[in-house]
Amino acid sequence: MNRTGNGAALCEDPHDFLVMQNLYDAAVRQLTLKFNILNSEFNVLYARNPIHHIDGRVKSQSSIVAKLIKRGLPLSIESARKNINDIAGVRVVCSYIDDVYRVGEMLARQTDVEIVKKQDYIQTPNYNGYRSLHMDIKVPVYLSDRTEYVVAEIQLRTIAMDFWASLEHDIRYKVDKTKLPEGINEEMFECAGKIAEIDRQMQDMYQRIKASDAYNED
Repeated sequence: MNRTGNGAALCEDPHDFLVMQNLYDAAVRQLTLKFNILNSEFNVLYARNPIHHIDGRVKSQSSIVAKLIKRGLPLSIESARKNINDIAGVRVVCSYIDDVYRVGEMLARQTDVEIVKKQDYIQTPNYNGYRSLHMDIKVPVYLSDRTEYVVAEIQLRTIAMDFWASLEHDIRYKVDKTKLPEGINEEMFECAGKIAEIDRQMQDMYQRIKASDAYNED
């Protein structure tokens, strides 16, 4: 029996989870390659890279089990694949806000990519101030004897958004949210707003410089 730390089993045979894990890892590698190709092409065409860096990961078995239990869903490979869209995740960190949307549009135009769900937390920030463009997408993974279609979550954000999200996670990690000091949530939201304003200001400066005589494309 294949069990996680909390004793819950996702599947009878540990090998079944390895097969699923390999499938989602392949999806992450394929998506990472797609973004690297888009970044390289953009550099050739426009002499700059819209993508600063890319991170990818596959959820651990314990994390998948915990999410299924929290939702009251069956513990099985089939249930995980059907109900959890972020088993595979790719985070794409871009230089500017415009780059986030540009890269997202470039990916969406690819004929083997299907948009399952899209949430724009940049235009409508989350309750805590979190900003990012989320895209759940379905992509084919070509195996030796078949093609599997895998759903993965793409998070596109700017360097500034990633800075806030990383520190917010660090501050809140393993914290009892009911015992937070008074005003922390409000301060967190306020900081997100200030960082977003700097984000817009940096983009505005870049656009003004690009439009001026000071800009050199060579």
